[in-house]
Amino acid sequence: MNLKQLEYFVAIAEEGQITAAARRLHISQPPLSYELAQLEQELDTQLVRRGPRGVTLTEAGRLLLGRARRILAMATATAREVSSVGKGLTGTLCLAVVDAAAGLVPSVRLAELTRRAPEVSLELREGSVPEVIELVASGIAEVGVVRTPFPTQGLRCRYAPSEPLVAVMPPELETGDELSVMLCELVGRPLVCERRRFEVVSGEARSHGMELTPFALTADERTTCSCAAAGLGVGLVPHSLLTVCDTGGCYIKTVTEKALESRAAVIWQADRALSPLAERAVTLLGELS
Repeated sequence: MNLKQLEYFVAIAEEGQITAAARRLHISQPPLSYELAQLEQELDTQLVRRGPRGVTLTEAGRLLLGRARRILAMATATAREVSSVGKGLTGTLCLAVVDAAAGLVPSVRLAELTRRAPEVSLELREGSVPEVIELVASGIAEVGVVRTPFPTQGLRCRYAPSEPLVAVMPPELETGDELSVMLCELVGRPLVCERRRFEVVSGEARSHGMELTPFALTADERTTCSCAAAGLGVGLVPHSLLTVCDTGGCYIKTVTEKALESRAAVIWQADRALSPLAERAVTLLGELS
């Protein structure tokens, strides 16, 4: 099994037809069919089922597709990283960022990379905290930006200052003081919150004998702000996210509980040397202020 075979297999799986995959790869159909047959023979299992309208993946094929995509991405990242080490501040930096840090990254500091090294380009990948950590652990991304809480094993971290959780309140749902609100004052209010964050918020509420019920759980903190701006509920997001979100006519109030503050962090693998380009990016990101 080699990279060429994996590339061919991914093309077949994504196109659903060998002829379409051959066109995508700019090769004829016979060598593509041959490489697929060789791969199935080597693995001693059927990867696709042929039909009159194309091919469908077997269970083994679906497993291989996920692994093949990661292997090809790692191969590309490795080539990029080695080239970067050899050439200094050139090439492409892959930076993985959690959506909850959208108000901090990308930042104007990263623009210094293009000013000081015009041959540098940036590849941004977004995902959840587990997805960003996986991208860094696999080597696909050299540097990641996440937000607490997250598992730190095997990682080096540079933390930003703590920032409060804020409540984005539609006027009809306003509660609390002029600039702040206590968690107990949100009980009974329809809440909109990112799933992972709601686990933290509801856990803090339960520790004080309160129960919160969300109106909507989101996959992205920016969607939380959009829902609040539309009047669906009180949105709960990190303060820095307000710089990239339109909150309409909502009131913005700081949630007073210190336990709900969070910090963004730049992360990279502890056992892997950073390329000069990644080192420069970590320096420029600083404390994500």
